[in-house]
Amino acid sequence: MNKKTDFIVGMIFAIATLILIVLFLTNDTFFNWAFERHHNILSWYIRPLFIIPMVIFAFKKSFTGIFASIFALFTSMFWFPAPDVKNPQVLEFLAFEMDYLKGTWTAQKIVISLAVPLFFFMLLTAAWKRNWKWLLSVIIGAAVLKFLWSIAFGGEAGMSILKPALFGLILCIAGLSYFFRKYRHADKN
Repeated sequence: MNKKTDFIVGMIFAIATLILIVLFLTNDTFFNWAFERHHNILSWYIRPLFIIPMVIFAFKKSFTGIFASIFALFTSMFWFPAPDVKNPQVLEFLAFEMDYLKGTWTAQKIVISLAVPLFFFMLLTAAWKRNWKWLLSVIIGAAVLKFLWSIAFGGEAGMSILKPALFGLILCIAGLSYFFRKYRHADKN
């Protein structure tokens, strides 16, 4: 795909993601439907894995790949059916998240929420510049901050994200380490 087409398709995915986020935050029916499916913890395990293709596409400087990966990450919260049996800790944590998203937006909440786009910016910039140490720091830092935020604001229910967060962190580091080693080996040959 040529650079111009890659950029246009990438921007289509970026706009689709923004539309999805606005719809999610403004349409209660869609919001509730999505969160019912987000109770399925498979979505908790799969979401961090989208960091791998996102980083690889940033490394390859592909806007389509980057923004398609971001779109997949956001939509993956509702890919799986609502579970028949729900973990009480998951219910409590997601109730907190729902209240957080639908509650009053204070200056503090806006600043804290800006951490999400800042994470994407730092992650993609580190990958684009092919700075492995910075990239690794961003991924580890984001996982730690997500966990701390979940505990600080969600209380004991925030512990429910520990296993998926650690699983995602380990797989991201392993997957990206493999990619970078393979790339360096191919680059030397």
